[in-house]
Amino acid sequence: MTDDFGPEHPRGRVLVIAGSDSSGGAGIQADIKTVTALGGYAATAITAVTVQSTEGVSAVHPVPADVIQGQIGAVLGDIGADCIKTGMIASAGVLDAVLQAIAEQGGQTIPLIADPVMVAASGARLVDDSALEAMKTRLLPRAALVTPNIPEAEALTGLTISDIDDQRAAGEAMLKQGAGAALVKGGHGEGADVIDILVTRKGVRLFTRPRLKTRHTHGTGCTLASGIAALMAQGLPLDRAVEAAGDYLHEAIRQAPGLGKGSGPVHHGWTVQRSFASAPLREG
Repeated sequence: MTDDFGPEHPRGRVLVIAGSDSSGGAGIQADIKTVTALGGYAATAITAVTVQSTEGVSAVHPVPADVIQGQIGAVLGDIGADCIKTGMIASAGVLDAVLQAIAEQGGQTIPLIADPVMVAASGARLVDDSALEAMKTRLLPRAALVTPNIPEAEALTGLTISDIDDQRAAGEAMLKQGAGAALVKGGHGEGADVIDILVTRKGVRLFTRPRLKTRHTHGTGCTLASGIAALMAQGLPLDRAVEAAGDYLHEAIRQAPGLGKGSGPVHHGWTVQRSFASAPLREG
């Protein structure tokens, strides 16, 4: 991969390949909301259906691989995509099916943003043992950008991360594993600020924002990765897309609606504040 990610004529089309979250805060639901809120167009291929609330995941039902491939083929063969975002991919077999379907549609050059989803915010594990090795050996080399949090980065690299130097080392390790770039997120760290570190072959950039004390962080990883994909699909370069998507997520957390008994969702739609409920209806 190279750092020259943008499509020649970006149209904002994002194909999201991920699981469904019945609570609406993460997964495909968060992805669609985010892409739409940031001006893009979201199409989807659903990899699994979860029975999920803000308090936890009670069941995961995988979608058959041929159905996943059919969804990908239908989208890329018709609408196309300027960027692809992957989220929950529960097994190595599903990952192979995803990558094969993309290749069969000539999508090898479409930038892919990989959110290596492993565990839900509630603590529920969402992938099997085969998926982790497949992410290391097959997903990272295909990714223009991988966006792990600290536990995910530790799992992908085998490193222990306790400070920003460790975050940088993990990002560099993922580049050696084949990723075009790595954004090692600092939300699981400690301190008054959250520091995300973007590591590319051109250098390193830090993004620092005040830590918000809240339990409403369900779907933040999905939201950030989809935000980056939406902005890159509209032609923004990688570092600007990462910065703008991070700012969008920070405000979405700050304006979280306070829903649910557990880890609640963020406010994906804060960019669209007009209340249509109070707007006068047109007659005729």
